[in-house]
Amino acid sequence: MCEYCGCQALPQIADLTAEHDRVVALISRVRTSGDAAEMAELAREIAAVLAPHTAVEEEGLFPALSGEFGEHVEALTAEHRQIEAVLAEAAHGVPGDPAWPGRLLGALHVLREHILTEQDGVFPAALGFLSTGDWAAVDAVRARVGTTR
Repeated sequence: MCEYCGCQALPQIADLTAEHDRVVALISRVRTSGDAAEMAELAREIAAVLAPHTAVEEEGLFPALSGEFGEHVEALTAEHRQIEAVLAEAAHGVPGDPAWPGRLLGALHVLREHILTEQDGVFPAALGFLSTGDWAAVDAVRARVGTTR
């Protein structure tokens, strides 16, 4: 993960990065699991971490970046929906579709790349582009949605 620009010194970015770190650890556990029930449980844990995380990004961070980086923000938002859809299949237990574990692994690959994009691109961009008011908006979203730490 990136540490070259100093953006992680901001508490808002540090919180998002900590959530990324938690998700990456869970992804690793999914990849080594051969058990569909365990994979489904881990998918629910990932979804629980991502729920407030995604809200902070989409309602706080992304709007402030969309003017300058609109296409990137749209692509990242689309990836959020793609990943959420696969995770949601396990919301109430093990999905009945035997192809689901493969879809989950594919979605988690997208998520891992997505995290790298945010940490190497979005977060440093936010450091340079967000105003004090923008950061206050990010804080307001976080205060409303909380965190899973």
